[in-house]
Amino acid sequence: MRAVGIILAGGNNHRMRELSQKRAIAAMPIAGGFRAIDFALSNMTNSSIQKVAVLTQYNARSLNEHLSSSKWWDFGRKQGGLFVFTPTTTADNSFWYRGTADAIAQNLDFLKKCHEPYVIIASGDGVYKLDYNKVLEYHIEKKADITVVCKDLPRGEDATRFGVIKMNEDSRIEEFEEKPMVSNSNCISTGIYVIRRRQLIELIERCALEDRHDFVKDILIRYKNLKRIYGYKIKDYWSNIASVDSYYKTNMDFLKPEVRDYFFHQYPNIYSKVDDNPPAKYNPGCEVKNSLISNGCIINGYVENSVLFKKVFVGENCVIKNSIILNDVYLGDNTHIENCIVESRDTIRANSYHVGEDGVKIVIEKNERYVL
Repeated sequence: MRAVGIILAGGNNHRMRELSQKRAIAAMPIAGGFRAIDFALSNMTNSSIQKVAVLTQYNARSLNEHLSSSKWWDFGRKQGGLFVFTPTTTADNSFWYRGTADAIAQNLDFLKKCHEPYVIIASGDGVYKLDYNKVLEYHIEKKADITVVCKDLPRGEDATRFGVIKMNEDSRIEEFEEKPMVSNSNCISTGIYVIRRRQLIELIERCALEDRHDFVKDILIRYKNLKRIYGYKIKDYWSNIASVDSYYKTNMDFLKPEVRDYFFHQYPNIYSKVDDNPPAKYNPGCEVKNSLISNGCIINGYVENSVLFKKVFVGENCVIKNSIILNDVYLGDNTHIENCIVESRDTIRANSYHVGEDGVKIVIEKNERYVL
């Protein structure tokens, strides 16, 4: 393909509450066996983009570990490859990434050494499938300077945590407001952009000279009347996991047959790093209804409408309803978990009772399970 990929995976926000204290948002587990960044990486390789840079920063240890081998997404090539860039101190700069534009600016040498004429920029916290070739063809057809992939939210859904867009009849963006107090439109930016490489370098260098650091505010919004910025609407499934409620809802969506079929059984596939775990074990007396159970799990109790990630142990007489249990959790006997997200590597003591009554409850048990 005639494009190089950039995945912005360095940010953090407080809407994920305790879940982002030990990992980057892009490393959040999704649908039993995936990480959030797997969707952007899979879309890149499925679109024949051979060179991809991932810009990481906040709590990047688990994300960097996940990206330690590029073979899972077929980036182990002589040409191109997967590059992971973290902030580095140089003779000219000692700052951490101060924003999305600054993250690209600090790695501008990567873009200058590329030969591809276009750049696909994506965020690492989106759950979706997209052929970037179609977006690029649209971008070229419209003779656009920048193309923003956007989506219409269902009526009643809160759009104020996104960038809100208004377009004219020709799909040219006339208004772009980032996280408005009140939204007058249900069309939002998905954080996916197409731009010519040389123009991106020019705009980023100008931002750096003016001490501006945010790609949306300092490029898209600032130049919306000066550059030809178009919107490309997608109609298929797309979700952003940048809040506890949206993360919970996204995982629960995978309990719907049509969503599972779309991601797991329809071409192209979504790829992830594979662990060598045994298949899930269902012991006599257990009962499982409408749930996703991952490899390495051992089930003794009752599980309904829940997503259990890898290596979860469910003890005798446990009841789990409408919950997400992250990797490597031990649930003691007679435990009741409902409307909760249980943090990874927790040991929930026997006879515990956790119910999210006013929304989703995050369960974190500080314990000495791994002490030598």
